Amino acid sequence: MSKNKSSAPDGAPPSSPEPSAGDTLADAARTSAGKGVWMGAAVGIGSAAIVAALLYARKKS
Repeated sequence: MSKNKSSAPDGAPPSSPEPSAGDTLADAARTSAGKGVWMGAAVGIGSAAIVAALLYARKKS
């Protein structure tokens, strides 16, 4: 069996990457807010579809 060798020498702690711009709290807030906007849009479209279907069914009968 062979071991996978990393670029760090034996006994050296693994290097941690520098925090990137995408790791900030403000970016995380923007990302989660964007998800909320998409969820709200999906709920609104679904609600409109249900109302349209009910109105159509009411006209047919």
